[in-house]
Amino acid sequence: MIDDDDILFEDNHLIIINKKPGQLVQHDKEHNLSLEEYVKEYIKQKYHKPGNVFLGVIHRIDRPVSGLVLFAKTGKSLARLNEMLQKHEIQKKYWAITANSPEKKEGTLEHYLVRNESKNISYIKHAMTPNSKRAVLEYKIIAHYKQYYLWEIELITGRHHQIRCQLAHIQCPIVGDVKYGFPCPNDDKSISLHSRSISLIHPVTQQLVYIEAPVPNENIWKYFEKIKTYTKPQTEE
Repeated sequence: MIDDDDILFEDNHLIIINKKPGQLVQHDKEHNLSLEEYVKEYIKQKYHKPGNVFLGVIHRIDRPVSGLVLFAKTGKSLARLNEMLQKHEIQKKYWAITANSPEKKEGTLEHYLVRNESKNISYIKHAMTPNSKRAVLEYKIIAHYKQYYLWEIELITGRHHQIRCQLAHIQCPIVGDVKYGFPCPNDDKSISLHSRSISLIHPVTQQLVYIEAPVPNENIWKYFEKIKTYTKPQTEE
């Protein structure tokens, strides 16, 4: 289920949820209950909607990842948001925690990724191959505490396990991500990757929407959230 505190934004067109680590965004082959189904049930009960509830998934984040997920509540907003996503008009930023620091405190990572669907993992290629896709992200280290480093990451492309794979490739696997080389799992099987913020022009009202997702209730996350402050985008005068 979803709690009221999980709902970060809602109007007639959009709903943004702060996903807990361990939740699926959409149902899988084993037909486990998903966040999409929970949100549909929430809408059905709150607004007393008969029959099936429309809900469009704009983007997904991995099961062990936490943070915001954007859904469309109408076909009109779904079409417009998908178009905006293709045009890179939706800005999403992630926070990640690693136990290693990159050589440069900020920069761009560009690789080619190949997905192995049977193993549910992606691999780096240094040149384009028939099955590879270009993967680009921008990052900067925004805080450091003991042996931990907090990254702010903006995806330029959206590939399968992109952040996890690219950070691991430069010897900075995300804390808890044993699939990509971190030596031990987190206690709750999550990984320390969080979909932190989203900024977009509302597809219907044309107003700026900027949302930050509170971090998981863990000491290291709470410490980083406390010491970091963000300047939110301003609307044009």
